[in-house]
Amino acid sequence: MNTVMKTYILLIIALITFPIVSQANKPIDSTTVISKTFTIVLDAGHGGTDPGKKVGSVNEKDIALKVVQKVGTMLEKNPEINVVYTRTTDVFLELHERASIANKAKADLFVSVHCNAAANKSAKGNETWVLGLHRSDDNLEVVQRENSVILLEDNYEEKYAGFDPNDPSSFAASLLTQEDFLDNSIEIAANVQIKLEASLKRKNRGVKQAGFAVLRLSYMPSVLIETGFITNKEERNFLKSNAGQDKVANSIFKAILQYQKNRDINNFDVEPVDIEEGNSSQVITAQDNKSGLTYKVQIAASSNAIAVKSYNFKKLPEISREKSGTVYRYFSGKLNTVEAAIALKNKAVKAGYDGAFIVVIENGVTRRL
Repeated sequence: MNTVMKTYILLIIALITFPIVSQANKPIDSTTVISKTFTIVLDAGHGGTDPGKKVGSVNEKDIALKVVQKVGTMLEKNPEINVVYTRTTDVFLELHERASIANKAKADLFVSVHCNAAANKSAKGNETWVLGLHRSDDNLEVVQRENSVILLEDNYEEKYAGFDPNDPSSFAASLLTQEDFLDNSIEIAANVQIKLEASLKRKNRGVKQAGFAVLRLSYMPSVLIETGFITNKEERNFLKSNAGQDKVANSIFKAILQYQKNRDINNFDVEPVDIEEGNSSQVITAQDNKSGLTYKVQIAASSNAIAVKSYNFKKLPEISREKSGTVYRYFSGKLNTVEAAIALKNKAVKAGYDGAFIVVIENGVTRRL
């Protein structure tokens, strides 16, 4: 190849790659907040030929549907929330169909509503479940009951690819694919339990983990709520009453709103802007860490993976990034004291990150302060 031809080829390559390189190094405005609708899928457990747990004339499927409809009616009044239902009438839906509705809607949250049951008629209280391994015989009993609907489906062995609801190892691989969503699932589950306990004054049975098929197949933060025991006379009468359903629905509604509010933190689109790069290695000094805690300030979130450079975030110091599901969350700072974190948060707000908040990292676990 002659020299002229080599030069010509190199020139073409340079012309093609130059815009890409220059664009990659150009700062972006990460305070340009975009309006993002929060999509939630509400799933009324059981339905149609599957009544769920039945005690006398009281069916789990009916209570679940009425509670879900009440929750949805309240959520639909919020213009920032898009509500999708798996069912609005008394129809039978296969578990994979419920999850498919949520996945196709690209939901931000999946909430499945049920009623609990036990051989011990004195058992009572509320509990909320996230995907996980069976931890006890009690967990396995609940899972077997809720997953038993699979046996009513045609060709269930083929649809669920060998999934055995009685065998924890059969869905262990699913836990790896859902790992990004687990923290968020636990957060909304904890919200639900707190709100139910405060409103109903009933036993808080806590947040639990087990292998529910409908959670296994839903690829977003997902919870399954057991609103109470219909095998317990007191709770059964409460759950079948309109007043009781209103209280349960209102508690779930408040928990969802709290969760949604925490998600909507400076979501932005990538737009190149003219910002002087300046010093990208600013550091805010802090006192010696005596508590063993580390503090950061969450400043933004985006579906885009942005270079963690100070000039992309209004010259804020020590930018870091974590992926949560399909969203990247961006933080500033790595501080040892609350005082330093508050100062950094105030600086971030002044820079345009109105929704900035402090998170604390303890023993590898991140939580909002």
